[in-house]
Amino acid sequence: MANREKPLGSSDFKLEPILPSDVKRATTVAFFAWVFAVYDFILFGTLMPEIAVHYDWDLTEQAEIATLTAAGTAIIAFAIGPILDRGGRKSGLLFTVAGAAICSALTAVGGSLGKWPLVIIRSLSGLGYAEETVNATYLNELYSAANDPRLNKRKGFIYSLVQGGWPIGALLAAGLTAVLLPLIGWQGCFIFAAFPAILIYFMTRRLKESPQFLLHKHVKNLREAGQENEARKVAKQHGIDYEQHARAGVREAFRGASLRPTLVLGGGFLLNWAAIQVFGVLGTTVLTEVHNVSFQNSLIILVLSNVVGYIGYLTHGYLGDKLGRRNTLALGWMLGGVAFTAMLYGPHDLYVVVGLYSLGLFFLNGPYAAALFFIGESYPTAIRGTGSAIVHAMGPIGAIIAGLGLTAVLSDGGNWQHAALMFGALPCFISGLLIFAARHVDPEEESYSEPLSNVQMEAS
Repeated sequence: MANREKPLGSSDFKLEPILPSDVKRATTVAFFAWVFAVYDFILFGTLMPEIAVHYDWDLTEQAEIATLTAAGTAIIAFAIGPILDRGGRKSGLLFTVAGAAICSALTAVGGSLGKWPLVIIRSLSGLGYAEETVNATYLNELYSAANDPRLNKRKGFIYSLVQGGWPIGALLAAGLTAVLLPLIGWQGCFIFAAFPAILIYFMTRRLKESPQFLLHKHVKNLREAGQENEARKVAKQHGIDYEQHARAGVREAFRGASLRPTLVLGGGFLLNWAAIQVFGVLGTTVLTEVHNVSFQNSLIILVLSNVVGYIGYLTHGYLGDKLGRRNTLALGWMLGGVAFTAMLYGPHDLYVVVGLYSLGLFFLNGPYAAALFFIGESYPTAIRGTGSAIVHAMGPIGAIIAGLGLTAVLSDGGNWQHAALMFGALPCFISGLLIFAARHVDPEEESYSEPLSNVQMEAS
C-alpha cells in the first residue's frame, strides 16, 4: 500500500481510497465467511446424537461436553479482540476463517483422542463465532472510510445482509447433513465443511485493510519510536483524538467513556443469550413440553424460524439506520420477551403457538443486525476490536447460565413453562430494557466510526 513507502515520521501520511469495488468485495467475503462459520458452529449440535452413538456417550456426557465447549468458545471469542486491535481487521478475518477450517477438519478425529481433546478442538469454533465481531468491526470502518453518503445512510441495512448469514448457515447445516450423512458419515460432514473455509481464506487475502486501523497503527508506531510530537501532528492533521488513540488494551475497555458500553452491552448480551439458549437452541423442546407440539413438526418449525430470522435481520438493519441502533436493539429485544411470554401462556392452538414463537424469534435474532454495528460505534478505534470481543464473549456465558438455571428448576420439580419464562422470556425483555442505558449514537453522526472525511487519500 502507498503508506508503507513513507518514512516513519512523515506528516504527509496517505492512505489508499476505499472504492465501491472494495466495499462490495469485503461485504461478499464477510457474508460467505459468516455463513460457513455458522455452518460449522451449528453442525456440531446437529450431529451430536450421531457422535454420541459412535463414541458411546450417554446424555450426561453429551451435556458435559456441550457445556465445556460453550465455555471454551467464550474464551476463544474473547481472545480475538486484542488480535483485531494489534494485528489488524484483515488479519483478524484471516485468523478466524483459518481457525474455523482447522476446527472442522480436526473434529472428525477429535473424539477418538478423548473428550478433552474434542472439547479443545471444538472450542476453536469460537473463532468462527468471533467472525461476528470481526465482520462488524471491519465493515463498520470500511463503510465509513468509503465516505459515500448513500452508503452511510443504509450501511446498517447492508450489514444486515451479512449478518443474515446465520439462518442461511443454519439451514445449510441441516440440509447438507440430511444429504451427506448417509453418504459420507458424520466425520465426512466435518471434513467437507473445511473446504469452503479454505476457499474463503484465499478470497480474504485480496481485501484491503481498514484505513482507520492503518492510521491508528501509524500513530502508534510514531509514538513507540519516541516521536511524540510527530505522532500528535499526524493525529491532528487527520482529525483524530490523539489521547484516545494512545490508550489500548483490555483494561481500557473498563475505563473512562468505554466502561459504560462494556457494562451495558456486555450485560445485555449475557441476558439475551440466555433467551437464545432457551428459545433458539432448545426451542423445539420448549414447544413440545409446553404445548405438546409433535416432534414431527420440528423441521418445519426450524425452517420457518430461520426464514423469519432472516427477515428480522433485514428489518432491524433497516430500522437501525432510521431510528438509531440503540433504540432498534432495545425495543426489539423487549418485544421479543413479550412475544415469548405470550407464547408460553397462550392457547395450545398450533397456529397461535408457531405464530407467537416465530414473532419472538423475529425480535430475538433480528436486532443482532443492529447490535453488532452498534457495538463498533460505541468504542474508539484503539480498542474497538477488544471492546467488541468482550461484549460478544458474554453471549456463551449467558447460555451456560441459562442451561444451569433450567436444570435447577426442572430438577426441583418445576416445569418447562416456568423455567422458560424465568431463563428465557424475562432475560430477553430485561436485556432490551438494559440497552437503553447505553449511549445513543445518531445514525447521521456516528462520531465513533471516524469516517476519515479529513484523511488524505491517494489512489494506488
